[in-house]
Amino acid sequence: MALGPGLQLRQTQSLVMTPQMQQAVKLLALSNLELEAYIEGALEANPLLDVGDIRRESGSGAPAPASSEPAADSPAAGDGALDIEPAVIDEEAGRGDAGDWSSAAAGAASGEDHPIEDRADASGPTLAQHLTDQLAAATRDGREALIAARIIGELDEAGYLAAPLASIAADLGVPDAEAERALHLVQSLDPPGVGARSLAECIVLQAKEADRYDPCMARLIDNLDLVARGEVDRLKKLCEVDDEDLAEMLAELRSYDPKPGCRFGGCDDSAVVPDILMTRAPGGWDIRLNDATLPRLVVNRDYYVSLREGCSDKAARGWLDNQLGEAHWLLRALDQRQKTILKAASAIIEHQADFFRRGIAGMRSLTLREVAERIGMHESTVSRVTNNKYLGCPFGTFELRYFFSSGVGGDDGEGDASSQAVKARIRALIADEAPGAILSDDRLVELLKQDGYDLARRTVAKYREAMGIGSSVQRRRQAKLNNLKSV
Repeated sequence: MALGPGLQLRQTQSLVMTPQMQQAVKLLALSNLELEAYIEGALEANPLLDVGDIRRESGSGAPAPASSEPAADSPAAGDGALDIEPAVIDEEAGRGDAGDWSSAAAGAASGEDHPIEDRADASGPTLAQHLTDQLAAATRDGREALIAARIIGELDEAGYLAAPLASIAADLGVPDAEAERALHLVQSLDPPGVGARSLAECIVLQAKEADRYDPCMARLIDNLDLVARGEVDRLKKLCEVDDEDLAEMLAELRSYDPKPGCRFGGCDDSAVVPDILMTRAPGGWDIRLNDATLPRLVVNRDYYVSLREGCSDKAARGWLDNQLGEAHWLLRALDQRQKTILKAASAIIEHQADFFRRGIAGMRSLTLREVAERIGMHESTVSRVTNNKYLGCPFGTFELRYFFSSGVGGDDGEGDASSQAVKARIRALIADEAPGAILSDDRLVELLKQDGYDLARRTVAKYREAMGIGSSVQRRRQAKLNNLKSV
């Protein structure tokens, strides 16, 4: 076989995405708030982009979508202004109000129920600010205050010290003992429990602040795992107390805050701003994008003409024409993004119409592929469109992904019942169980079958564990603890 240079022809196929296509895909995955930040960057980079009126008031007093027609007296108005008409779903079933919404959570991003309550005041000081304000009165030692300030900067949003204290001491070039004294200073500040390195230390600090840290309480805190498992007899033996004393100690323990830092701004539990708004309309639902978080972009053609007429350099004209093309492309990409979001949201709402009538019990199984087939798009596109997008409706705020769940077996054999609905029913059955009649997983299977859900025992156990609900043995022990509290 001869060796030497040669020429070969080879035919291959490959998919190449242009930078504009890649950017369009990226826009689909952005939430409205993320898109707002992206648009601010585009406005700074492209002189031909401008912001028109975000919205105008309609006769009914509700925000109306921005018109695509440029205002006659507005030099900033121009070609390509976005005009997205709201979708109207004719769904008679969606007009009911008698549904069970006790399990439907606002901002149910994880598929479980977490009602919005006890929010931190976003307008108040952060935990770091609150602690720093106390330092001047807590110590006159400037060196100690400097180390304490560094420790405060390392606290997480719950108030815990996540970084190793030895690492902080090494970074500052101070002895470990000096860093330890500064940590004790931080731990003496308000709120009690701040600066702890573990849950047990957080509770110890609060018990000491309340003057309740005696040997019995110390042993109880050292055995929090037994408390979680509800092993009453072992706790009484370890703490050397009777039922009444243990009940008082447990009540004291529950009064402590495991996340003292979350009383201040900074915890990731702020209310979600919906990307899509759903309101009642005659005969159904009106679905529109949240205009409050979407500035109305326009291309300022008057400014383009003015710049081009005064531009004699060929390279400068080429750059200006390129900016015009990019501005028009961005408007088209945003227009397509918004239409796609409305299509996907409308398909989801139509499919889950019974959810908006009856609550979580009416949730049906739904997959990305089903929505993709319904709106004629690829499954990956639906995935991007529904990721990190929230729907605001009269019943709360929900992540679009909340409406997707696998199906479980039903009496009709079609498996159209949503796993969310099954979880809600399991939660309701367990919430209603009597202390002396704790339901086993086998009993839950029987009760669910009476409701039309044909599930295996292992499936019920999997759903129960996913919701953080203990087994029948654990719940029986918890019932004993609750009885002690009432002694």
